[in-house]
This record gives sequence, structure tokens and C-alpha cells, in this order.
Amino acid sequence: MAKRVRMADIAAKLGISIVSVSKGLSGKEGVSEEMRARILDTAREMGYALPAKADAAARSATIGILVADRHFDDSAFYSSLYRAVVNRCGAVGYNCMLEIVMPEAENACAMPTLLTGRKVDALIFMGELRRRYLSTALQYSLPYMFLDFYDDTIAGDSVLSDNVSGGYQMTEHLLQTGRRRIGFVGSITATSSIMDRYLGYCRALLTAGIEPRPDWRLEDRGPDGYWTPFTLPKEMPEAFVCNCDEVAFNLVERLHREGYRIPQDIAVTGYDDYRFSTISRPQLTSYRIDVDGMAAAVVAQLRRKLSGKASLAPTTMVPGAFVRREST
Repeated sequence: MAKRVRMADIAAKLGISIVSVSKGLSGKEGVSEEMRARILDTAREMGYALPAKADAAARSATIGILVADRHFDDSAFYSSLYRAVVNRCGAVGYNCMLEIVMPEAENACAMPTLLTGRKVDALIFMGELRRRYLSTALQYSLPYMFLDFYDDTIAGDSVLSDNVSGGYQMTEHLLQTGRRRIGFVGSITATSSIMDRYLGYCRALLTAGIEPRPDWRLEDRGPDGYWTPFTLPKEMPEAFVCNCDEVAFNLVERLHREGYRIPQDIAVTGYDDYRFSTISRPQLTSYRIDVDGMAAAVVAQLRRKLSGKASLAPTTMVPGAFVRREST
């Protein structure tokens, strides 16, 4: 007769306490979502009789990820964030289906087949999508999360980088280097993330007794959200805070063509600390977004929702880290 598997056996195999195993099997607070998944997987492998509630909560799910085309290409920050989400979903037994929403579909509120065909159990909206499109997608009544943005008119749970703090830190760093004439590059109405980074920039300047100059805020996106060439001001500042590394990279290239030295004549900071921060010459001072932390947070929140539990908080703010390089 086969030996009955006990919680102590699962605990010994995983090197954790019996209390942690009990919490993982019962769905109680006190263990991470990743550890809960490991406990449940190990219990099944060892032949432990799972409680019906725990087995249902841990069932395999398919997560639909919707991202606007303007946010997603092979070199963009969102490809890194998507990869992190897929890895995190895989660790807890979830599958992912990605839909890149083209402008025509977004404007017409044409829903993808992963929704119309009922192919997914939950949704992640990655990066800002137009409000009408979001509202239409939410009519399918699936558990969902906003990732890297929020919408003031939709009471949706969000996972965000700490954008206000990041914008503040980049500007405060430039102030500490003695520069007081500082501009900002980014279309602040394009996304909530850019707006919040701009608010952090304004906060740092105003705290230092400096009024932000409207002519030193450069637009980098058109009304459709796609990149547009920016126009340099007639009177140049001593430094620019850019809303992302790709914009900072393009600005550095433009300034080089205009004959400016970086950082001797003009300092430049980025944001994201993704690929463009290190291929830039000079390399970019940036704010490193914790993409793995954001992915872990959004998947943990969805696991709670799929298990019938309430969200831990409507907004999860994931802090990043300041990284100084040669551009400042």
C-alpha cells in the first residue's frame, strides 16, 4: 500500500515550513504567488490529495495581453516587459496570448478574436489604449489589470513604475550637478506615464524655486501617439530630462549633429534603462524600471482575481533605481 503523502513531506521536499505549505494549499495569505504555485505543483507530483478549492484556484489559465501597436516593436521597452510577463505566467502555469492592436482596430473598437472567441480567462492591458477601446473590451467581464498605465475614469487595478518619483530623481540629479536650466522631452498628454514623469520633473524644479519653461517642453509624439521629430528651442537649456531612453538616444544623436557636446554643453537623461541607454554614445543616465517586479505584481494580482479574491490594492507602485552614466 502506497504511503500517504503528508504536508510535512511537501515541506521537506521544498525546504519550507509546514505552516507555509498549509497556507499555500489553502490559499491563505503569507506565501508569495510563486511559492504557492510551487507548493501546489509539488503536491500534485507527490500525489497529495489537493483540496477542491486549492485545485480550482491553481488551474491553468490563459491570459490575453493587449498592447497598442505604437507601444510595441522589437527594440521597445514593452517587448522587455512582455517577456517578463510571459516568464512570470509560465512560472505559475499560465499561458499567454498576445494581440498587437493596430490603429484601425483601436479607433473602430474592433475586438480581437481572443476576446470574441472567448479564448482567454483574464486580460492584461499593457500600455495605454484609447478609453473607448478599453471600455468596449471590459464589456466581456473578464478579470483584468492595467500594466504601466492607469485611467482616471475607469476604476481598474494598475501596476505602475513609480513615475513621479523617477521624474523627480532624474531632475534632482541634474540640479545637484549645478544645472538649473533644464528642459523636458515628451508629449505629456500621450500617456499617464509621461504625464507623471513630467509632474516629477516640475516638482523638482518648483522645489528648487525654478519655474518650468513651456518652450523647453518638447513634443515627441503626434495626436496618434506615434513618434514625431522634435523641434529644438531657439534658446537651449543646459540639460534635458527625457521621458524614455529611446527619445533620449534620438536627442543625443540630434544634438551631436547640431555640434553640441554631451554632457559638456548639454546633459541628457533617459528613463527605463533598457537597450538604448547603453548603445547611446555617451551612455545614458537613466531610471531603471523593475520590469520583473512589475510582471510579478500584475500576475499575482490576476491570480487573486482568478481565485475569487479581492485585489491587494487598486494601484501597485513598483519602485525603480537611479543609474548614473556618462551623459550627465
